[in-house]
Amino acid sequence: MPNRTENTPKPHVYEVELGGRTFRFETGKYARQASGSVLVRYGDTVVLATAEASKEPIEASFLPLTVEFEERHYAVGKIPGSFMRREGRPGEKAILSARMTDRPIRPLFPKGFRHEVQVILTVLSADQKNPPDVLGPTAASAALMLSDIPWEGPIAAVRVGRIGGAFVLNPTLQELEESELDLVVAGSRDAIIMVEAGAEEVPEELLVEALAYAHREMQPLIELQERMRAELGKPKFAWTPPETLSEEEVEALYRRAREKGLTEVLTVASKQERSEALDRFAEELVAEFVPGEGEEAEARKKRYLEAFDEVVKRELRRLILEENRRADGRRPDEIREIWIEVDVLPRAHGSAVFTRGETQVLGTVTLGTGRDEQIIDDLGIDESEHFLVHYNFPPYSTGEVKRLRGVSRREVGHGNLAKRALRPVLPSEDAFPYTIRIVGDVLESNGSSSMATTCAGCLALMDAGVPIRKTVAGIAMGLVMGEDRHVVLTDILGLEDALGDMDFKVTGTRDGVTALQMDIKVSGLTSEILREALEQARRARLFIIDRMESVLPASRPELKPFAPRILSLKIPVDKIGVVIGPGGKHVRALEELGVEIDIEPDGTVRIYSADAAAAEEARRRIEEATREAKVGDVYEGVVTRIVPFGAFVTLFPGAEGLLHISQLAEGRVERVEDVVKIGDKIKVKVSEIDPMGRINLVRPELEGKVAPPRRGGRPGGRGSRPKGGGPKRRE
Repeated sequence: MPNRTENTPKPHVYEVELGGRTFRFETGKYARQASGSVLVRYGDTVVLATAEASKEPIEASFLPLTVEFEERHYAVGKIPGSFMRREGRPGEKAILSARMTDRPIRPLFPKGFRHEVQVILTVLSADQKNPPDVLGPTAASAALMLSDIPWEGPIAAVRVGRIGGAFVLNPTLQELEESELDLVVAGSRDAIIMVEAGAEEVPEELLVEALAYAHREMQPLIELQERMRAELGKPKFAWTPPETLSEEEVEALYRRAREKGLTEVLTVASKQERSEALDRFAEELVAEFVPGEGEEAEARKKRYLEAFDEVVKRELRRLILEENRRADGRRPDEIREIWIEVDVLPRAHGSAVFTRGETQVLGTVTLGTGRDEQIIDDLGIDESEHFLVHYNFPPYSTGEVKRLRGVSRREVGHGNLAKRALRPVLPSEDAFPYTIRIVGDVLESNGSSSMATTCAGCLALMDAGVPIRKTVAGIAMGLVMGEDRHVVLTDILGLEDALGDMDFKVTGTRDGVTALQMDIKVSGLTSEILREALEQARRARLFIIDRMESVLPASRPELKPFAPRILSLKIPVDKIGVVIGPGGKHVRALEELGVEIDIEPDGTVRIYSADAAAAEEARRRIEEATREAKVGDVYEGVVTRIVPFGAFVTLFPGAEGLLHISQLAEGRVERVEDVVKIGDKIKVKVSEIDPMGRINLVRPELEGKVAPPRRGGRPGGRGSRPKGGGPKRRE
């Protein structure tokens, strides 16, 4: 226990057993000036969550919430690797962890709430067993519950693995290495709110069981937070919702919109044409309700335009639920038209374009060497990554003009989803020792660009000749629930993404799911609805895989001409220094051939080059430099030295053996020079390698015709001792 002074404040502590470990909430001791602060501990992983809101609302049309996930390298006893030796911008893992918390807490703020809210999660300790990311949603929920910020929680999050056929609650990082499932679920007492999963081709039915298991197991965390709120929570501050139209005014707007032909405008097939038509329609409609000009009229127009968005959503939901019609005229389970191209770029190692309706992604693959691996400097146990997926969403893809401000959190999240989708089908690093980078450039977007990136990335891998095990495809799904029926939507548009009650993305092979991302906006979602939605997604996935394989049935048998070639070989560990040479001299000489050389501590040598002949020459030189003679092997050697008791024969560079005079020919040989001379090439066989590493040779054609060489020491340490013994001892 840490030492304390007498006036150290005593914290309020709440604990519960979860997954065989203690989950601990602590508050009232640290960060007490924040509106809400909670220290969460699980194992030796500790996360501090704080929640704060501005006193006044801001002018915004959205909830101004930011969630930050701050990693501190001292949490694992490390000094940051940056030049300044301090934490910099959040890395990819921190961004993904922030999104994992943002997604489930955002829907629970009151509608119209416009006070700036900031939730900061700081990892103070990481035991590299219990990952801190899954603690974030629960810690943030507890901080918001205790704060004075209006929020409709609590929620909790748990991770579910599956090892040996059984579910494991909150598996450790080490257990996740063995798990066929990595599922994070966030939920409230009554509903699942968010799902994020990677899987090794898991069946849909198993996912439904895992979701139910996760929701059941998180309930103790929710109950504990409700108790904390009742005992310690601050009163929520009063806030004024922005002025909106009355229900009667919205109803009148909706009736007039339908009379004026809203349905026809909404069902224009082209996204841009529909968007332009809706803008004109809204302007004309609002002008009927708010004639004239001036500040007051402009303010009312703004409220009517905001209400028009709700009118559009209401009409689209009506069309889907009552008429089974969608904005672009498709049936609920119908997929937009697909067309595919592969090998579209002349110099890329692999490339493909995947187009589905008005969503189009260019996928490219670049193959690199071990030196191209990404060095990871975070709080996890991995130090490098040889599989990279990057997703880019330029503004022109939606016909907009925006400043390019670097990679957004959304781009990081979508890239990670595609990465999770494709990783299970990659070859092992031993079988295909390349660093692989996929880039998905979104050229057009009207919904489901992350799933198009998965498809384009898979096709680009196949075009590059990466021997993936199976084809992977992805599909974005939606759900609209009415009072007495529901409709599952396949391949949703951007417009449908916003109006639905659930949006989820599913990727996988013919045999199972590899990744799942789900955000649920309603309670009361039954297991039956989930099964139906996942089954509809499975059928859509198989349809897309058929289309992909009709263009490229399998990975190409050869790499592209400009892709680097990798040759691998294994050398004895004690020969590593021979290959490297003094000061790296020998490696540099090899790299002058136009290759790159990587040598692992276990003696694995990888040779990279776009020139196959250069790679083969480098391998030949390494093999020559590191060869070891073996008993029973036959070599054509060169006589390099002659001594009275035999000839020394060089088998290959660095290996020399003794051919004893008794083994030179049948019968007695008086002088070695009578049989062989320096420079002669002769065939010899290794008969023995003594404990000191000295090699004895015989002539294979004389075996059985001459007596075997006599065992024993060599004169001067080099061979069998001749008759008469060694030099006389000095008296």
